[in-house]
This record gives sequence, structure tokens and C-alpha cells, in this order.
Amino acid sequence: MMDLFIYAGAFVVALGILITVHEFGHFWVARLAGVKVLRFSVGFGKPLWMRRIGKDEMELVIGAFPLGGYVKMLDETEEKVSPQEIHRAFNRQKLWKRMAIVTAGPMFNFLFAIFAYWMVYSIGIDGIKPEVSKVVDGSLAQQAGFRAGDVIQSIDGKEVQSWDHRRLYLFQRALDNALVGFEVRDIQGNAKSLKLDLSELPVEEVNAGLLERGIGLIGFFPEPLPVIGAMEPGPAARAGLKVGDRLLAVNHQPVDSWENLVALISRSPGTSIHILAERDGERLDFEVTPDAVSLGEKTIGRINIRPLFGEIPDEAKVRVRFGTGEALVEGIGTTWAMSVLTLEMLYRMLKLEVSARNISGPITIAQYAGHSAKVGFEQFVLFLAIISISLGVLNLLPIPVLDGGHLMYYIIEAVKGSPVSERFMVVGQQIGVAMLIGLMVLAFYNDLTRIFL
Repeated sequence: MMDLFIYAGAFVVALGILITVHEFGHFWVARLAGVKVLRFSVGFGKPLWMRRIGKDEMELVIGAFPLGGYVKMLDETEEKVSPQEIHRAFNRQKLWKRMAIVTAGPMFNFLFAIFAYWMVYSIGIDGIKPEVSKVVDGSLAQQAGFRAGDVIQSIDGKEVQSWDHRRLYLFQRALDNALVGFEVRDIQGNAKSLKLDLSELPVEEVNAGLLERGIGLIGFFPEPLPVIGAMEPGPAARAGLKVGDRLLAVNHQPVDSWENLVALISRSPGTSIHILAERDGERLDFEVTPDAVSLGEKTIGRINIRPLFGEIPDEAKVRVRFGTGEALVEGIGTTWAMSVLTLEMLYRMLKLEVSARNISGPITIAQYAGHSAKVGFEQFVLFLAIISISLGVLNLLPIPVLDGGHLMYYIIEAVKGSPVSERFMVVGQQIGVAMLIGLMVLAFYNDLTRIFL
């Protein structure tokens, strides 16, 4: 229950910050352009809180539904405008001003991401030493000559400070099917240059597990303990197991590691098993029926729990930190790379090269928000940066109703010399709403299947 409050609270805080940033972009540029702003709303629906501010008595509103926001401006297409204020109406502004106002929201999302990365990189963030712990047999990494004990110094001339430091860059190079150069120092301290050929890597492997599952490089990973670190709705939760329970035995067979626990549970898909667990010094018995899950040609049992990990030893830790100027360069570069990668992944989804299951909805976002908030301030800020970039990219897509759709109308207006017809806009909005509903349904479906399947 406490996790639920953390997830919900972190989700609302994250959305509130990012929506405010986005709408403030529209508001600020509109005011600079001389447009009268009537309402600044974070959230939709019935106002939970409202205040009038400034000489224009603009309404500052917090709405009941936090999944969005809007800035309402004086506009003759929406209501009658008095002659003395016509010059402050949005529709009366020059085309370049209207385009600037519409674009400002997504641009502020990108600026926020740059600021977030700059702040985190300036303060510093804990990471894992970029040392190879294991190389998967037959993998691309083994073919390239990687060995356990190699410490990665740079990738294509870019310095590597931690295991995850250049993962985003590798995503891009993997999508390009590129030949990537690594400078490493082996276990004896000798420098060597390696070439990793990503031309044969399937595009579906370009995901969070790219280094480990796609390339075959395993870094240091804290030991997973036979203790429930997190759980989702499923067999374990229904049986009464809780986060923090240490699992001692399955069907009277002792459990000495997480791998051993997984092996014992996997053997019993759809069949009741007896689990002995320890909670606060007390031993408890549970009857659990694992779900039957297809994994290739095999069917295994799963009870929807994740492990608690052991402590990371000091010798495996590093602190990733840059000077003020370097941190800004890293922030700009990371924001640009993430934006390009997001667009490319969306394009490949349309081409059916990448699974649409990669699209996440509010449930998954809330889970990630909660996890990052529990880990620490820096991780939560990085999470905000990633979501802010996603919002910026999404809003610039040429879909009617979104900022990108309005921008598309203005580009057409610039080309033809006159605004698009009202009929064209109405049809476009209907199509845009249908597309957004379809996207939301897909995102919710993906969220629910991750939880229940």
C-alpha cells in the first residue's frame, strides 16, 4: 500500500512539473508576443483551485484530471473580442508569432531536459564501474574480443565514466548497424582497441537490455537475494506474500539463491506449491499456484515477484560528474540524442520493425516515477528529463490537436498564402482525436499486459 502512495504521489508530482513547464512555454512566448492570456490550467475538468492574477486577471487553475493542461488565449475564432483588444487576439498575430507560441511548449520541455541533465551531471550521480564481469558465449562481444575484466575507457573516442554512461549512444549506433570502436584496458592493465560489429544485430534487440542481451556484455550486478524486493499483482500477492519476505523453501526444498528459487518455481506452471517464508523473524507457510507462462517452446511457472539486491561494494562504484561547461554540453547532447532516438523508434514502429509493446502508458510511467523517487533525487530528475523529452517529441508530431498539428496548419498557410479552411481543421481534429485515443488504448493495453500477463 505504501508503494501505491509513492507511485501515485511521484506520478502526480512528475506530471505537474512537466505540464507546468510545457504550458509556461506557451504562456511566456504568448505574453512576449502581446497576446492576452485568459487562463493557465494544469489539468483538465472541474477546477480544484483557481485564482485570478495580474492586471488582465488571468485565471490560474488546477484541474481535477492531471493528464494535461492548456493555456487559453484571447481568440476571435472562439469568442467575441472587443474592438479595443483585437490587437491582443491570438488569431490577429503574424504567422511567425503564432508559430513561435505553438512551438514554445515543446521547446520548453527540451530546455527543461537540458537543465535537468546539466544539474545532475554537475552535482554528480552514482554509477557502476565500466568493467566487464562476463562475456556471453557466442555473442557479438565475444566475437569482438572482449574478455572478463576489461575496463571500457571510451567508445568511438567518447569517454566512458560508468557502465550506463554511453548506452544511449550505443542505441543509436545499433540502429545504424555501425562498426563501433572501443578502447579498453584488460585485467593486466594493457590497453587494447576492439571493433564491435553491430550490422547483424536485430532491431528488436535495441532496448534497455541492449548491452547484456543484444551485445553480450555483462557488467557488475549486485547479487539478487531470495528476498521479495518488489511484486506485481499475481499469484504471490494473492497468496499473501509481501515485499521483504525471505523465501526459505519451495515444496520443502531449501532455497539458497534467487536463481535456485526461480528454478524451483519454474517447474510448477499451474500447479500449487508450498512456500516457506520468513517475515520479521517469524516463519510462515503459503500455498501458491504459479501462472503458466509460455517461453518459446517451454511453459514455466511465474508468481510475479522481483528480487531484493545485495549491496554494491565500494570498489565497484564510481561517481559520474562533469564541470559546469562539460555538464551543459553533455545535457544538450543527451537531450538531442534521446529526441532523435525517440523519433527513430516511432518511425520503426510504423514500419513494424519494432514492437508497439515499447509504448508505455500512465501505469508504467507511474511505476517508473515511484521507483526513481525511492532510489533518490538524481534518478527522479533523470526520469523527469526522459519524460519531458518524450512529451516534447510527441507534441511536435504533425497530428491535429497537438502542437505539431497546429504547426502543420501554419506551414500550409505560409505555403498557400491563406489559412486552411474551417472544414479542413474540423476533419483534421477528428482524425487527431481518433489517433490519440488509439495511442492511449494501446498504451493502457501494454501497461495492463505487463502487470497481469
